[in-house]
Amino acid sequence: MTERAAAVRLGVVTIGQTPRTDLTPELARWLPGVELVERGVLDGMDGPALAAMAPADGDHVLTTRLIGGGSIEIGELQVQERLPDVLAALEDEVDAVLLACTGPFDALPHVKPLFVPDALIALGTAALATAVGGADGARVGVVCPLPAQQGFTVAKFAPRLAGQRVLTAPSSPYTGTDATLADAGRTLLDGGAELIALDCIGYTEHMREVVAAATGLPVVLARSVAARLAAEVLDGLASRAAVAR
Repeated sequence: MTERAAAVRLGVVTIGQTPRTDLTPELARWLPGVELVERGVLDGMDGPALAAMAPADGDHVLTTRLIGGGSIEIGELQVQERLPDVLAALEDEVDAVLLACTGPFDALPHVKPLFVPDALIALGTAALATAVGGADGARVGVVCPLPAQQGFTVAKFAPRLAGQRVLTAPSSPYTGTDATLADAGRTLLDGGAELIALDCIGYTEHMREVVAAATGLPVVLARSVAARLAAEVLDGLASRAAVAR
């Protein structure tokens, strides 16, 4: 994105707590000239309130980062209830919003542009699978944070991959290590993967490099896909603001 005198403001909504010091510095590098404004669904919550966010039976399990650097598992329905109010309040302060989670949330009401990584990583991976594998597409392996997420990870990616079997392996970006992440990548490679996606905003560029080095495969990073696509829209907003001046 081109740097401009009049910066646009991008809201970054995490389902955890802010500041996300593991995330926003990388976003800033991919979004020069953009001011990042953070909000977290769990901001201000203490121990009992956080415990109440635990997933109910049958709910999708999500994992996210807390302000102290630890992680927590929470329910998608619990987050879904709180997201609209967080988003609406933040929209008054920014030009667009990035949802910093790849979870499969229901459609969220919004007025400003809203970038949802759940769709962006799945569709971007599908496009790259065709680029790598031709008309039949490359076989895709997906690293997700938790074993409990493997089923809905397959459900998210498979419809975009022309019925190809989607391989999955878990490794948390918050509690795992480079070794466990590399092992997950090698599991996918051994299963026949030709392209790997890291399906959580918590995975970093360093983690992408770890998996690429362990497998020799192209690796798609959710936060990078979301930020680079957002940059196309934000650049237009910056240009419009410059013309208006």
